This record gives sequence, structure tokens and C-alpha cells, in this order.
Amino acid sequence: MHDRHYPSTRPDHVYLFATCLVDMFVPQAGLDAVKLLEREGLTVHFPRAQSCCGQPAYSSGNPEQAQAVARAQLDLFGEPWPIVVPSGSCAGMMRHHWPLLFEHDADAQKKAQALAGRVYELSEFLLRVLNVRFDRVTTAAAALPTENVVLHTSCAARREMGTRVHGVELVDALPGVTRIEHVRESECCGFGGTFSLKHPDISGAMVRDKVASACATGCDRLVSADCGCLLNIGHAAAHQQAPLPVEHLATFLWRRTGGDRVSEGESA
Repeated sequence: MHDRHYPSTRPDHVYLFATCLVDMFVPQAGLDAVKLLEREGLTVHFPRAQSCCGQPAYSSGNPEQAQAVARAQLDLFGEPWPIVVPSGSCAGMMRHHWPLLFEHDADAQKKAQALAGRVYELSEFLLRVLNVRFDRVTTAAAALPTENVVLHTSCAARREMGTRVHGVELVDALPGVTRIEHVRESECCGFGGTFSLKHPDISGAMVRDKVASACATGCDRLVSADCGCLLNIGHAAAHQQAPLPVEHLATFLWRRTGGDRVSEGESA
């Protein structure tokens, strides 16, 4: 991961790359991501032909299949607008690995490199490009009950995109929210895409450790910006009947800042 330079002016338009997991399993997270962006005055565009980022095929050792998935989407984001992704691992795939898929195709690689430079994970974009302020107490937000939360950042988001710091800063700025760290926070939850299918016993042990560690804090919920991890941890907690509700970061941010209830003239 390298230091990144951010634009000095706010864009008026952005693309949303929703990810297949958001599309199929947690659509509310995608809708809330759109609402967070629109509340900042942006017009959000959603190319309907978008699909998977190709990460499952790529991490399973099938770069040709991942290349085919990426190639089908290289021309979907034709305007020079930022591409916002509500998933650190999917953003990492597009930003760091799409150009590598086309090392023997100069024209496609040029497109992939140009696209990769415009890819931002959602929390990174909110904080570093839009400079959002979530520390201002609105009437709606002030009425919400206090919450203690733990934050989970996927391995790819943490180590490849470096977005843990953005999630931490956004959550820590929320009125009425206390973020608690736990001893296994930096560990993998065991999902790892197809890893959980190929090695279910190891994956199951990892997520049990993660759930137990989070529950030991006495938190009210676990928040994550990565749907694969969120689904894995949430389903494991439900299976264990553990008191650990989970919520996508986009939905959590929207809810904790008052959401639709933010009054005119009040800025979240």
C-alpha cells in the first residue's frame, strides 16, 4: 500500500460500484451509501451492467476468469468521476489487481490503470475527498441512544487499502458512539472468499474466536464496511446464539447521523 494523493476539489458526480454481495445480500448498505453521498450534494451514477470485481476467481488461482469479469466492465465507467466502493476488499481488487490482469494487453491495461486511479473505498472517500463532519450533533442524532461498538476491518481493507484508519476516524467522531477494541480485532474472521468453502473447519474456528472476542467487550454491535466479513460474522453469531448484531458501516453512519430525520439547515 502506498500513500495516496486526494483531489483538492469536491466532485459533483460519482459512480457507485455496489459489489455483488451488497447487491444480493445487503442491498440496504448500497442504498445507504447512496444516501450518504447524495446528502453531501453528489449525483450518484450506477451502471447497471456492473457485476463482480473478480476477486473470488482471482484469489482461487483463476486469473483468466477474473480478467474476463474485469474486461466486461472496463468501459462502464467512462466519465472521469470517482468510483466509490462500499467494500475495502473489492476496492482493493479493482485498484491494485485489475491493472495486473492485463499485463499482456496494453490497451486494456491502460484502461484498467486509469480506472484504478479513480477507485475509493466508501469511508476513505467520505473522509479524505468529501471531508465529511459527523461530529456535529443534530437534533435527530442527539435523540438516539448511546451505543458501544466494535469495528471489523477486512484483511484486504486493512492491509491493502489501509482503510481501517478511515473507519476508525468516522466512527470515533459520531456523537453517542463509543468504539471498543478487542484482542482479536486485527485477525481474519475466516471468510476469505472461497477460503471458507475450501477450509470450513479452519474458517469456523477463526470466526468463533472473532465472535467470542467481540462479545467479551460487552458491545452493542459489530460494524464493518466489508459484506463478506459481515455476513460471516453475523451468521456465525446467530448460529452460536451470541449477542452480536452486525451492521454495515454505511447503514450505521446513516442511522447514527439521523438519516432521513436530519432537519433542514442541520448538517451531519
